[in-house]
Amino acid sequence: MALTEVYWDHHIPLPKLAPVQAKVTVALVALLCFINSYDGEFVFDDSEAIVNNKDLRPATPLNNIWSNDFWGTNLSSNSSHKSYRPLTVLTFRLNYLVAGGLHPVGFHVLNIILHAVISALMIDVFAILIGGLAYDEKGRILNHAPKTSLLAAVFFAAHPVHTESVAGIVGRADLLCALFFQLSFLTYCKAFNKDDRFSLQWVVVSLLLCAAAIPSVRSFRSDVFILSCHPTVILAYTRRKIICMIFKHCVYFRILNAFFPLFLRWFCCCSLPFLFPFDWQIVNYNYYYSLNAWLLLCPWWLCFDWSMGCVPLIKSATDWRMVWLLLLWCILVGLISQALCSQDSQRRRTLTLGLVLLVVPFLPACNIFFRVGFVIAERVLYLSSAGYCLLLAYSLGHCCCRWSKYRKLLCVMVLALLCVYVVRCALRSHQWRSEQSLFTSALSVCPLNAKVHYNVGKNLADRGNTTAAITYYREAVRLHPTYVHAMNNLGNILKEKNELVEAEQLLSKAVSIQPDFAAAWMNLGIVQNSLQKFEEAEKSYWNAIRFRRKYPDCYYNLGRLYADQNRHLDALNAWRNATVLKPDHSLAWNNMVILLDNTGNLGQAELIGREALRVLPNDHTIMFSLANVLGKLQKYEESEGFFLHALRINPNAASCHGNLAVLYHRWGKLELAKKHYELSLKLDPEAPGTRDNYNMLRRKLDQLKRSTP
Repeated sequence: MALTEVYWDHHIPLPKLAPVQAKVTVALVALLCFINSYDGEFVFDDSEAIVNNKDLRPATPLNNIWSNDFWGTNLSSNSSHKSYRPLTVLTFRLNYLVAGGLHPVGFHVLNIILHAVISALMIDVFAILIGGLAYDEKGRILNHAPKTSLLAAVFFAAHPVHTESVAGIVGRADLLCALFFQLSFLTYCKAFNKDDRFSLQWVVVSLLLCAAAIPSVRSFRSDVFILSCHPTVILAYTRRKIICMIFKHCVYFRILNAFFPLFLRWFCCCSLPFLFPFDWQIVNYNYYYSLNAWLLLCPWWLCFDWSMGCVPLIKSATDWRMVWLLLLWCILVGLISQALCSQDSQRRRTLTLGLVLLVVPFLPACNIFFRVGFVIAERVLYLSSAGYCLLLAYSLGHCCCRWSKYRKLLCVMVLALLCVYVVRCALRSHQWRSEQSLFTSALSVCPLNAKVHYNVGKNLADRGNTTAAITYYREAVRLHPTYVHAMNNLGNILKEKNELVEAEQLLSKAVSIQPDFAAAWMNLGIVQNSLQKFEEAEKSYWNAIRFRRKYPDCYYNLGRLYADQNRHLDALNAWRNATVLKPDHSLAWNNMVILLDNTGNLGQAELIGREALRVLPNDHTIMFSLANVLGKLQKYEESEGFFLHALRINPNAASCHGNLAVLYHRWGKLELAKKHYELSLKLDPEAPGTRDNYNMLRRKLDQLKRSTP
């Protein structure tokens, strides 16, 4: 079988490379672009999908990944996100096992390697799509890789819009989907390496690989749609000529079916308002499509999140942004007409399949068939960008062929574009290395995005800079007045700063906007308790528990409220509920021991303390409280043992040294008491009561010295 070379291919300013050389070159370009993200942190969605996802832990049964969503929540739960990606979670779990824990380097390295492999395989995919690649009877690729497919693959490897998928670990879902799609497509094409028969084995392998893409991508509805669009499903078990005919007509039908009704509705809405009600939602959806196209064309303004006011809505026909909609559809209609009407079969094939590869993977995210939870997301463009790169390479090859006298200029332009891509990838990958740089970088791209300000504020608060965090939280609330999470976090900071009145106002507003916001109810109860509004605080706590039944922290705070009101039995019951829901709730255990100690129930306090240490054997605070109880029960040796164990864990605890000194003082071990009094005063000279006890001990020691002959 001879190699069919497209007529513009030899005009492209690239050397002819053997298939292996071409793949290595593309893989190296991919590595060069994204290698500086290898030692980045877990950022943004990585926290929920990886750090807080129990499905990654070896202690969690492996079967759980098949019944839980991407974030580790059971699919049957009302709180589940319903994003089903078990194969992606399985790779995370393997990363965890190989690295021996949550070490981000291994996660990032695998993402980079996957992108390099996908970019290299794109050479074969592009070559098949443009008809410039052939196989021998054994299924081996003949001769060289077409320069068009090589250029398109280089563009794909270096496209900056891929940064979110590669540098963001959760982007692995899109990487795996692309990889399984490629393998399925290539094995299917390999099955038909002769004109008159096919290999059933390769068809079966292709179907299995296509099926493997389902538990790798974004959501159940998207997966089913992508699977139904995959040619392997509808073209299996038919002869090659029939396949080509069906595929050709399916391509045309899909393009017309996807775009013509939208274009007709948009055109009619804009030009014939007396026949149709004007639908601004359709206009804005089309504007979002144009922004996605712009990200492919000029991926300089990139953002981790495009929601919450990042893209202001079009509300007037005089808005200048309407030009982008018209331009997008003019380009698409032009490309479609060329694909359908061109007399050049090679051009028709390349444009048709390039458009299919550009459009079909994007359809699940375009809000035509079902609603999705975002307006723009760079990750969803990962596979669609392959179609764009193919069309771009074709355009450059066609230009080089038609304007051969400007070939050097075109060569310089291609090289400059690749350099810009590489530099932009490196800069963007660096921004994805930490949450601080990632969130801050979005401020210049989406200054109207309340979520960006919220995330910047949260990052600052986590690093202890609460003063700066307040500014960003206030801006988030200003931009989005119903942003309850920003109100909750801002109220928490103001509570810590003792600005209780404003904190109460913010938290009250948050729960009025979202009545089932359990965390805000609990925080409101804490503020009301501090303001001594005990009845309101109790109601707020019970509201939080009503909306989140398993809420140990709320039971803990409810117990503190009851303790402040001297409702000791209610406090003990609340703290016991906290420990039942969360057995390692140290504060609840410790407060039960302290309350029973203070009320003279030393025997019960000892039992609770010992029970707590069976659950938390290395908790020095519980050891300290139990040691105090045992000292009062005159169990001096056991008390001493717990004090010393606590000091081995936390040797700089002044209160522990002071109370151990009191124990020795009562026990009659005066020299040891003196030693620990002095250590306590050295660590905390203002420790209450310690200096008085120390002075009392010194007087006693002086008396003993004078009375000794």
